Amino acid sequence: MSDRRTHLLDSAITLLGTQGIRAVTHRAVDVVADLPAGSTSNYFRTRDSLLAAVVDRFAERERLNWEQIAAATSPRTRTELAQALGAFARDATGPQRTLTLTRYALLVEAAQYPALRPQLALGGARVNLYFENWLLRVGSTNPDRDLRIVGNFLTGRILHDLAIPDPAFDPTSDLVELLEALVAATPAPH
Repeated sequence: MSDRRTHLLDSAITLLGTQGIRAVTHRAVDVVADLPAGSTSNYFRTRDSLLAAVVDRFAERERLNWEQIAAATSPRTRTELAQALGAFARDATGPQRTLTLTRYALLVEAAQYPALRPQLALGGARVNLYFENWLLRVGSTNPDRDLRIVGNFLTGRILHDLAIPDPAFDPTSDLVELLEALVAATPAPH
């Protein structure tokens, strides 16, 4: 991907995450990118092609974030997994707030424009692989179910904090309780 194209897409993500989907126009992306008028339309002829490329770039950035998290941690217990997910949630509502707001805006947009759904599902599936492996590692016997329950819980808590920020936001203790309820303690080896 060319540097200018990437810069335009990152600018569109910033615009989307700070001002919402309606703000994402070719002209507005040019302004945020600090590039001459027409730059965005040179790469993306239609708004649909721009949004499709934004979804791809968003998924790439989110995958990179998860890869960084996965490289930094390898949870072996339910508590360690809760701590890793709590750190992710705090990052999602703090330093990665704009990217997270972009995720939610794209999900809402996909409700109206089904063409975005396959791209979003593919990006989500890649991230879910990390999560499922962690669940297996901490003893989940039903990682698909546990992924949905914990993922939806975390999604809701993050969304709530994005809408009504709490400076003390930290879902770690709730995640510990949830994981302990879902994932039976692994029996000690004989």
